[in-house]
Amino acid sequence: MSKETWKPDVFENLFQKSDDPWDFESSLYEQKKLAKVLECFPIRPVSFAVELGCAIGVSTLALAQYCKRIVSVDASETALERAKKRCEGVGHVTFIKAFLPEDYPASAASGCDLVLISEILYFLSVGDIQRLAGMVTQSLTAAGSILIVNWTGPTDTPCTGDEASDCFIEACRALHWELDLSVRGSSYRIDRLAYGLNSQKGRGASGEES
Repeated sequence: MSKETWKPDVFENLFQKSDDPWDFESSLYEQKKLAKVLECFPIRPVSFAVELGCAIGVSTLALAQYCKRIVSVDASETALERAKKRCEGVGHVTFIKAFLPEDYPASAASGCDLVLISEILYFLSVGDIQRLAGMVTQSLTAAGSILIVNWTGPTDTPCTGDEASDCFIEACRALHWELDLSVRGSSYRIDRLAYGLNSQKGRGASGEES
């Protein structure tokens, strides 16, 4: 498979062919992963969260219970329409169409307290992962956190989940964002980063899920 970033039309085609191509609504894997992601929030409620790769909004609706304001981003117009319908009536969520990292919504994301990047990094090239890390860290407050989630099973994407995670973490470390939590499940990993030594809570912790 090419090491180049997957183009937005790939995802648009997937969502046009299927209402839920990754079974977000019915997959036990997705349900367990989302529950663990919510457990990894550094604080609740989060004042302002940015969700990169919201897809059809299943995770967005769950996040909305714990965040006072959310900006959710996806590259697929079809996916976003479904997400908007799912979250209809939830007034503190805003949806933005953007192809990452090229169209990262820096202005809309500025001053956020949490960025969640769930299972999109391995669709990017190494260079684009590094670019996204720089953009994300610029958006956050000094007390903010980054949560990255990646599938660790076989894949034909530009990077494996572990490669994508490690690449993003190293790019963040160069900008003084340090790993303060790591959780590994049977087929996914969650990593949390905080700026410098300002956040000692959970620093160096790790965990495993069955």
